[in-house]
Amino acid sequence: MADISASEIDNVPRKPTVLSKIWRLLRKQPLGAVGFFIVLAMVLAALFAPLIAPFNPEEPNYEAILQGESWKHLLGTDEFGRDVLSRVIYGAQTALFVGLVASFVGATIGLVLGVASAYFGGLVDLFVQRILDVFMAFPLIIIALVIVVVSKGLFPNAGQQTQVLFVVIAITIPFIPKCARVVRSSALAIREIPYIDAARANGYSNSRIIMRHMVPNVMAPFLIMLTAFVGQAILLEASLSFLGLGVNDPTPAWGLMLRTAQEYFENHPWVAIYPGLAITLAVFGFNMFGDAVRDVLDPRLRSSQ
Repeated sequence: MADISASEIDNVPRKPTVLSKIWRLLRKQPLGAVGFFIVLAMVLAALFAPLIAPFNPEEPNYEAILQGESWKHLLGTDEFGRDVLSRVIYGAQTALFVGLVASFVGATIGLVLGVASAYFGGLVDLFVQRILDVFMAFPLIIIALVIVVVSKGLFPNAGQQTQVLFVVIAITIPFIPKCARVVRSSALAIREIPYIDAARANGYSNSRIIMRHMVPNVMAPFLIMLTAFVGQAILLEASLSFLGLGVNDPTPAWGLMLRTAQEYFENHPWVAIYPGLAITLAVFGFNMFGDAVRDVLDPRLRSSQ
């Protein structure tokens, strides 16, 4: 075997380490990295809330009503003496559960409808698109409000878990047509690629062609839409809770905390500032992270950089 000189060894390209990849991402997508760390902090707070939160977020303490920031209560207390910091931390659980579940379910159903509509075309495409047009004619918040109000009217004595389910459904449905439209536009181009015709000529079933050839090729726009939806879902959940149509007291929820803080905000501003700041950071984090995912997965944006 021929001897290899030290200079030749130094010139051999080394496989990038995980840390180098992370540093490269930080340099190329600084806002995306900031968004990622905000999302990571939110996830960790939700997962380890029982260990992080200093107090029970639902237990009132009538001896500490509306106390300001202190070493015992770092973010003060609310109108029932409950620790605001603990309620903000536990509120991340509600926001993440509703945001992630509603976004994933809505985007997944939209993926199925978009791919099926593009693949079958004809009357199937026409019917699906007209149904989607009806939902896209209304703002997200209007559709969510109607669904929640109708659900509460049909089930007035529903428990807390059922009410959260209503909120998830109300936020999921408006996301379906938005994802379906984006996925359909990508799937229409994929349908015309020769290997789809070759798969049909080989006798592959429609379900096999869709699952093995079309769905994997539309995963990039699907993931982009999914990350974008989470921030919107968190904001919608907070809006519904603020209007009294989301979760009920004493369950910690950022929108609910803002709603109950209206009466005390003038003299005790901390009861509204901190949950409002939590909503702002969560939406900002997911939006920035979603933009970074879009820039990475979209080949047109990647090639232009």
